Amino acid sequence: MANIESQKKRNRQNEKNRQRNIRMKSTYKTSSKKVLTALSAKEGEKAAPEQLLDLFKKFQKTIDTVTSKGVIHWKKAARLKSRMSKKVKAATV
Repeated sequence: MANIESQKKRNRQNEKNRQRNIRMKSTYKTSSKKVLTALSAKEGEKAAPEQLLDLFKKFQKTIDTVTSKGVIHWKKAARLKSRMSKKVKAATV
């Protein structure tokens, strides 16, 4: 255990940031799964194109937020958005 006050503070900050990163990763993975679920729904249960695009916009916003907080790298964010965009475009056309 640390004896120095600045190290104690650093430990508290690290734990707080770690918890934030876990929450944010979970958020972007959940939004990704929502879009993928809407894409892979059965023929009778397919989501409307408007609903699918709305989910995709929320996914993009979530990815941008997570990237701006430094949780994931900007190139990974671009790759995720690009791949999801291709899938959504194929499903709506």
